[in-house]
Amino acid sequence: MDVRQSPFLLEIRDVTRRYTLPRESLFKPPAEVQALRGVTLTVTAGRSMGIVGESGSGKSTLARLVMALEAPSSGSICFEGRDLNALSADELRAARRDFQMVFQDPYGSLDPRRPIWRTVAEPAAALERATRAQQRERAAATLESVGLRADALDKFPHEFSGGQRQRIAIARALITKPKLIVADEAVSALDVSVQAQVLNLMADLRDEHGVTFLFISHDLAVVSHLCADVAVMKGGLIVEQGPVRQVLREPAHEYTRTLLESVPDLVAPQAA
Repeated sequence: MDVRQSPFLLEIRDVTRRYTLPRESLFKPPAEVQALRGVTLTVTAGRSMGIVGESGSGKSTLARLVMALEAPSSGSICFEGRDLNALSADELRAARRDFQMVFQDPYGSLDPRRPIWRTVAEPAAALERATRAQQRERAAATLESVGLRADALDKFPHEFSGGQRQRIAIARALITKPKLIVADEAVSALDVSVQAQVLNLMADLRDEHGVTFLFISHDLAVVSHLCADVAVMKGGLIVEQGPVRQVLREPAHEYTRTLLESVPDLVAPQAA
């Protein structure tokens, strides 16, 4: 299919998402919930973007749409100039090599019945033919890149700590050498010291492998450590966006100021 030239890695244009609630009456139409109300956002390759907002703001819905796990009710989501919702199933499967996701609950995203090498190798194995030995070798190299030794290959998820499991989930996302990783509350279930370790790992991957993150969080302090740009969401809308330093130093929207007040010691970051 034709690919429109775009200066952006990810381009979200006027996206809405409505959900129909179960019908409560035979005599009334079912109610609708508007999770996203005209979201427009661009992400440039090499400039990680943070999406910040409270629970129910629409940020996780946006993540699912970016991953093409759901379709928008209206608007478009383009990755490298290609409208994801206009792709065939085969085209979308191939395109997913370049964008992967890390979820909030690392244990829930890992198959407890599989040794981790199989879980880590799975995304690449679905896209290309490789022998079992080749899959193991690639899984070992990817696990090493996130700080886990090759002797972990045959262990199962329950044998690892929460921070180690999140490293495994990151390795699984990294194995296809994606250009974009969508991280949805990827450190919120970890304690503070482990959060710092995982955030430092993501920053290293950003700097050394050129991975761009769409990092979704309720915590501005966490986003400030990893992202160059930030968009603040409330009620399905982006109420403010811009470079992290600018938004932290001179917040324009009252809601952003409220978020900043919850982390009073936050200072402008040195994010790249």
